[in-house]
Amino acid sequence: MKWKTLCVGLAVCWIFGHQAVCWSHPHVFIHAAVDAVFDDEGLAGFRVRWVFDEMFSSTIRMDYDRNDNRRFEPSEVKALEEGAFSNLKNFNYFVHVDIQGKPFEVKSVRDFTAELKGEKMLYRFFVPCHVRATPRFKEIHIAVYDPEFYCSIFLIEDPLAYENREPYEVSCRVEDDPDRAYYFGQIIPQEIRMRFKQKS
Repeated sequence: MKWKTLCVGLAVCWIFGHQAVCWSHPHVFIHAAVDAVFDDEGLAGFRVRWVFDEMFSSTIRMDYDRNDNRRFEPSEVKALEEGAFSNLKNFNYFVHVDIQGKPFEVKSVRDFTAELKGEKMLYRFFVPCHVRATPRFKEIHIAVYDPEFYCSIFLIEDPLAYENREPYEVSCRVEDDPDRAYYFGQIIPQEIRMRFKQKS
């Protein structure tokens, strides 16, 4: 069995032995939150926030905080995005969205930022997802998880906030979604289920 190098876009990790062993447990831990952003037409997209565990955060800081001042200047953020984020486009940026029961492919994101909060790295990015509001409710499901289980991702206690929601009637709930079970069916992610429509 060969030594293998595994890169999932967040970090480069040397793995010893059989590849399946490296997938037997997560190596990165993330707490996630989502802001639903509305505009004049309806839903514009989602602003996603990830807070990483201290070990991974330390690795990122050592690799990308080149002047070691515990701040990420624009050039450092750009390098970090290219080296430890952009490859996640191959994994839908771990953001899984259904619109009215139909999957929505996350093809791109924008407005990526990164900063150090205490000893933990914080990523922010925006997922464009345009859904026009109507007089009838539309339902959007959002789950944030890594189906390969390299990263273990948890929603915070109140994971959904709103921006510019005033013209709309909006509600949400968080539930386990067995239909999205992964890692041999052992892990069932939580899903944000949001409904919105034009106010009467």
